[in-house]
Amino acid sequence: MLTSEEGKEKLWNGNFVKVFTGNFLLFFAFYVIMPILPLYLRDTFDADKQMIGVVLSGYTLTALLVRPFGGYIVDSFPRKTVLLICYFIFFIFFAGYFLAWTVMLFAIVRTLHGFSFGALTVASSTMAIDVLYPSRRAEGIGYYGLSNNLAMAIGPTVGLILYNYVTDFNYIFAVSLVTAGMGLAVDCAIKPRNRSLRVDRQPISLDHFFLLKGWRLGLSMACLSFSFGVLSNYLAIYCRDELGMSGGTGTFFMLAAVGLMVSRLIGGRSLRKGKIVQNAAFGATFFMFCYLLFATVSHPVAYYSTAIIIGLGNGHMFPAYQSMFINLASNSQRGTANSTLLTSWDVGIGLGVLAGGAVAESISYHSAFMVAAAVNVAGVVVFHTLCRSHYLRNRLR
Repeated sequence: MLTSEEGKEKLWNGNFVKVFTGNFLLFFAFYVIMPILPLYLRDTFDADKQMIGVVLSGYTLTALLVRPFGGYIVDSFPRKTVLLICYFIFFIFFAGYFLAWTVMLFAIVRTLHGFSFGALTVASSTMAIDVLYPSRRAEGIGYYGLSNNLAMAIGPTVGLILYNYVTDFNYIFAVSLVTAGMGLAVDCAIKPRNRSLRVDRQPISLDHFFLLKGWRLGLSMACLSFSFGVLSNYLAIYCRDELGMSGGTGTFFMLAAVGLMVSRLIGGRSLRKGKIVQNAAFGATFFMFCYLLFATVSHPVAYYSTAIIIGLGNGHMFPAYQSMFINLASNSQRGTANSTLLTSWDVGIGLGVLAGGAVAESISYHSAFMVAAAVNVAGVVVFHTLCRSHYLRNRLR
């Protein structure tokens, strides 16, 4: 392997660019339809708030169920093969939305689609770690996460613009289908370095599927993603029905993108210097402040300020948490570490979608965001009381 002294351990090497691009297209296809799905279910099938929450949570539930097995599979089989198979299944399922003529059929397609998404995200993030040089890994993880976050910021904006100007849900589904196909084509061109596959001589145990040393971090991550599950799924309806802002959702996600880009420029440098715990603490605290502000102040200035803060917080927090998970795991458990991180994220989002829909139906969307803020505070408390000291004692690198 080329050394950094030789000046050739490039962060943006060809394979990393391809993984970054393929992952951006993956998440863009996912996020471009996310904010319009509650509107689609309401307008097409006359679904109420609680039904919307139940239908949409199925995707997250199946992604959650497959994550631990995805980690074991990518550690045990050729990762590019696993990546392409999962990507193809993810791509083809977008065609199923055109055939979902009833809310039951839609729920089935959406729920099954979650299986491919869960396994694909584990395979993609693990491939990114494989193609990065060790000396650039912490920094690279941060920039790799930018592909997710940029898609999270840009995708919903594009979806809402299409909804406002085209008013044809099938057109938006087609955009997701084409985007996923482009991502699959990009990933086909990846040329990963050879690696030895894990050969287990011991009976399969829980540690094959879940990084047991990471349960504290997982609990904190689930609390933080709970609030994001509420926000991302119910922001459009809340903005239009309770704040009376017809175009505010698109602007919200655009401002979040600005916050993300700024945080990556700052956070990438500090991650390279090894300030992983500091980044995680800073990001989680900003994330908490964002939801407290959003839940307690119903004003356009607070609304748009929240968007920038959530970008800054998420941009620092997520890659730092991922680096902490990776550093707690051996090299043969990279897939397991990634799946544990993503499983924790999915648990929080799924619970947020379910709880948010139930609280909004029985009380109001404002109350749902208050619950999200309270759970977010709990996640920050868990990080500072349980996660920091445990990580510093048990990290392997």
